[in-house]
Parts: sequence; C-alpha cells; structure tokens
Amino acid sequence: MTPEHASDLCRQVCELAPVVPVLVVHDPAHAKPLAEALVSGGLPALEVTLRTPAALEVIAEMARVEGGVVGAGTLLTEDDVRAAKDAGASFGVSPGATDRLLDACEAHDLPLLAGAATASEAMKLLERGYTVAKFFPAEASGGAAALKGIGAPIPQVSFCPTGGVNLANARDYLSLPNVMCVGGSWVAPSSMVNSGNWDGIIALAAEAAALPR
Repeated sequence: MTPEHASDLCRQVCELAPVVPVLVVHDPAHAKPLAEALVSGGLPALEVTLRTPAALEVIAEMARVEGGVVGAGTLLTEDDVRAAKDAGASFGVSPGATDRLLDACEAHDLPLLAGAATASEAMKLLERGYTVAKFFPAEASGGAAALKGIGAPIPQVSFCPTGGVNLANARDYLSLPNVMCVGGSWVAPSSMVNSGNWDGIIALAAEAAALPR
C-alpha cells in the first residue's frame, strides 16, 4: 500500500463522522453491544486501543458489527500491525510515526493515521506522501490554537486531533479547515460500559455525531 492510498482510505474513515470514539475495552463481552450502540448513535468509525489484553479479541468482535469500521489504536511495532490486521482492523492509529512502523503498515496494507504534534513531524509525513495525520497529544501540544498555526503553512495535511479532546472543546478543533474529525473517549465512559448502559452511550454518540464541522 502506498502512502497516498493509505491517506485516501484514512480520509474516508475521518469523513464518516465528526468524532472517532477512542475505546479502551477490558471485557470482550462488551465489544459487540458497545460497537452497536456507537454505530446506532451515528459514530461508525471506532478506534480500539491496544492497551488491554482483550483488545485484539474486541477488535475481532467489533469488526463483525454491521455498519462499523474498526481500527486499532496505539500501534507501536510491526507485531502490533500484524496482529491488528489479523484481528480484522480496517485501519491503524499511532501516537507518533517511525519509518519502521510506516514500512510495516505499508507492507501489511493497513492504512495508518500516524501521530504528529509539530510542524516538523507533519512535514516528515507529508514528504513521505501522507496527507492525513493524528494530532497528538492535542491539548498538551497547544490545542486548537497550535493546530491552527501548523495549518497555515502546511495546509496539505489534514488532522484528527486526539488527547484531551472532549465535548466542550471539540468545536474549537472542528472549526479549523485542517481538521476532519476529532478522537475522544467521552462518548463511551467506562462507568456506562461496565454497567451496560448502552442507551446512554447511544445518546452520547448522537450528541457527538451532531457536532458541526
């Protein structure tokens, strides 16, 4: 997979909804109803972070949910890429970008939303052919004002800001011309997931899906 093709596919994912839920799921039994709730609420693109022992099983379960597009987050190594692809992930997300990780994603045909927090990092991705990236950690890196500053001289790169993004500040990011969507965990709070409050998650997803961009 070429960087250009990967960027096209990531762009399609980012265009699905204004918010991509960032999910840390500990119990595989929650995977299917959680994905169904988020998709029902209007958020079909789902990022399952590889931060729990259950993550790969969760990806496999969610990949079977009709209407969902499931990606694997926190990809750090080629082994992560291979495992995510085998589990059924349609795209990958990483907090940063290394040549080895990019090589692995291209070799395994897994579109990568690679992380960039500075102009130099965005320029390095652009130089390789990537025009869609993750801005991470968004709030700690200066928030919407910093991303607006990066966008002025590098308008070729579009971003999905993640890290400290919530309902209160999502609009600040989504109003920027170089932002396609945002990533956030607020649409699936652990308390609701653990209690099986799927109707509550549907409501949060619908609220997020209605955000203007």
